[in-house]
Amino acid sequence: MAKAIKKQALGRGLSALLKDPDNDIKSVDDKNADKVVGNIIELELDAIEINPFQPRSNFNEESLRELATSIKELGVIQPITVRKMEFNKFQLISGERRLRASKLAGLTVIPAYIRIANDNESLVMALVENIQRHDLDPIEIALSYQRLIDEIQLTQEQMSDRVGKKRSTITNYLRLLKLDPIIQTGIRDGFISMGHGRAIISIEDLDIQTDIYQKILSENLSVRETEAFVKNYQESLKPKPVSKAKTTGFDVEDAEKKAMTNYFGTKVDVKVAGNGKGKITIPFHSEEEFKRILKLIQN
Repeated sequence: MAKAIKKQALGRGLSALLKDPDNDIKSVDDKNADKVVGNIIELELDAIEINPFQPRSNFNEESLRELATSIKELGVIQPITVRKMEFNKFQLISGERRLRASKLAGLTVIPAYIRIANDNESLVMALVENIQRHDLDPIEIALSYQRLIDEIQLTQEQMSDRVGKKRSTITNYLRLLKLDPIIQTGIRDGFISMGHGRAIISIEDLDIQTDIYQKILSENLSVRETEAFVKNYQESLKPKPVSKAKTTGFDVEDAEKKAMTNYFGTKVDVKVAGNGKGKITIPFHSEEEFKRILKLIQN
């Protein structure tokens, strides 16, 4: 698997704006507020407090350790979102698993989107403008769409109107976020295309996703070849129908029919179907003849 990961150009310089007590940014009307809204900024973990109204309270420890391992290797792929409370103090809005896992991984800073007072419309404008840029990778676009859903509560239909994109296009981008983080990083770094990612999405098992990702890299598969491979893999999982044993018909020789006729003293009719099944008909014309044939059968 390709391990070369290009680090994001995070807002290290922008974080200095938030540590200037003489120019503390409290609303979108303050100086330099436009540089904060819509940007990724590195925040110290110690400056972030958990939202006391966070509905989720239970976190799977094993899952957190796995995420921490991923963060050590790849970094935090999707920034958290925080609300500025006071000078250099922030409250978590979303991303508690990433925050906890980053602490487990030994990080001291984490990439974050910062919400400030009355920045709702400014954030929408910033995100929409960001989506229109030509240098964004598909994952960055998908994350911008997801922020509009999570933080602004826009529906996909409303987003379609705001950004001038078809709803199906927005859906296709959002589905990329279901990919394993390693694959998302591969798309961001240009190892594979969005088309490759869309082909892999139909596989729910993340381990299988990464196996296919490695195959794409090692064999330089095209999008069509990846789609064909995924289709064949899914077909292989379907239960195969149990084939019935084939039987063939056979012919009853005249001599065999004659022997039966002689034995029962009446003309015996034998019919055989193509599947080998058949029927023997022994006619009788009286009760006395029936009893005679029955006696022969019992003997």
